[in-house]
Amino acid sequence: MISEKKVEDVIYKLFKKAVISLPKDVIKSIEDALEVEDNELSCLNLEAILKNINIAEEKGIPMCQDTGLPIIFVKLGNVKVENLYNGIISGLKKATKNVPLRPNIVDPITRLNTGDNTGVNIPLIDVKLIEENYIEFTVLPKGFGSENNNVLVMALPGIGVDGIKDLVVETIKKAGGKPCPPMIVGVGIGGTSDLALKLSKKALLSEIGVKNSDEVLAKLEEDILTEANKTDIGPMGLGGKTTVLDVKVLKAHTHTAGLPIGICIQCWAHRHATMRINDKN
Repeated sequence: MISEKKVEDVIYKLFKKAVISLPKDVIKSIEDALEVEDNELSCLNLEAILKNINIAEEKGIPMCQDTGLPIIFVKLGNVKVENLYNGIISGLKKATKNVPLRPNIVDPITRLNTGDNTGVNIPLIDVKLIEENYIEFTVLPKGFGSENNNVLVMALPGIGVDGIKDLVVETIKKAGGKPCPPMIVGVGIGGTSDLALKLSKKALLSEIGVKNSDEVLAKLEEDILTEANKTDIGPMGLGGKTTVLDVKVLKAHTHTAGLPIGICIQCWAHRHATMRINDKN
């Protein structure tokens, strides 16, 4: 039996890790962008971003003042858990107080802050059932400088792959410097309106620089990335070769009459962390 306290500890540790330490693939992609950049202002911005990452790691403090809206992806296998929900909520409240995370969660009407990053239907908890003997938690504290630039398009099926590419590139252009580029872009294609957006967010969790196993989607990712980096939006929107670090696409089968497309924009501070546990550890 996995105890509620164990879940609490895992969630606390994951949020602490996510907001302080970027994954290595994200850091490497920023370093690679700096190596190929010849725009002086762009180089200064990338150097400042890397310095920011190092200081956060050294001092054990969040790398950005916006520690995001808490999103937790759960892969639930064949294990017994004492109280999964309460453990997640307790871990998030502990992280908010002790890391600390900025309390960002407010009532959408009154704008009253709850003070602990929980609220009605928040944190967002997505549970996927799996045939394994563990639970896997992934936290994605999503800042709203980037989240505010997300888009859902209920497109006509006839637009094809080129139409999808054009929609994503246009979304990137409209976002400009607002989401603190260089960005990572997640795209969800198919399903329903809500599933397309969910897939676009889950796509962000794929490792940067790793090619999609689906050849058609891999080509789409490559084409979007190439076009996006021709825009000269650049780091922090001030010009340069790298506007987007990577593009990640997931798909779901959909209705014959529709083509939902979800586009999720993520800032350079692509904070996420994952841990697996079972009833033996």
